[in-house]
Amino acid sequence: MPARWLPWGLLGALVLAQICYPLTDGDARARLTVVTVLLGVAFSLVHALLARGPRAAGALLLTATLGGFAVEAVGVATGFPFGTYEYSGRLGPRLLDVPLIIPLAWTWMAWPAWLAAVRVARRRLTRILVAGAGLAAWDVFLDPQMVAEHYWQWADPTPALPGVPGIPIGNYLGWLGFALVLMAALSAVAGRAASAPLASDAPALALWLWTFASSVLAHAVFLSLPASAAWGAVLMGAAVLPLIPRLRGRT
Repeated sequence: MPARWLPWGLLGALVLAQICYPLTDGDARARLTVVTVLLGVAFSLVHALLARGPRAAGALLLTATLGGFAVEAVGVATGFPFGTYEYSGRLGPRLLDVPLIIPLAWTWMAWPAWLAAVRVARRRLTRILVAGAGLAAWDVFLDPQMVAEHYWQWADPTPALPGVPGIPIGNYLGWLGFALVLMAALSAVAGRAASAPLASDAPALALWLWTFASSVLAHAVFLSLPASAAWGAVLMGAAVLPLIPRLRGRT
């Protein structure tokens, strides 16, 4: 397989794993969750390396993987910035009470969020805002789904979004704050390697659109989470849908 097709192959495997998620339960679902994150982070790192070069891939590792682990470790230990929460033992090995798979999830979704923002906005500050808001809005899907599976829980999950119990609103604000810091750091460290839209971004943009559409469908139809489907459709849609008319005309 030529290297340029490798991201598409990883994307196909990732989509297949996500389609299988509603068909599993219990320990099999937990294992599939880990596999899905591993496929996602492999996709983003491989795409960053092949499409944008080693500086972009290194920037993604530094800011999203290491940064994601750092903020999660602080969060578990102190309750800032996400609220007081703890992880169960169902997501594999942990370090400082943080499952090692968790910072990889930040890495997986930070990359397509940034490349989508590069298409949508021209100014660096606007790109940071769009990418950070999109990544934070993804959590409106992620947290209800993971809390329903008892992968983590909050000590005081109030106040919560109407219809979405178990997750405090403060968690989403913490996500937004860190996502903005992450995107500012990714932009600065990656520099010119990730500062302009390229035709080779297509697999990452496809992942961003797929994540939004499949999350709405899964929550509304397969996971019995209609309220998070509605909230996510509005909030993540505000960040994702402006990408669609910008998919033509740029290389």
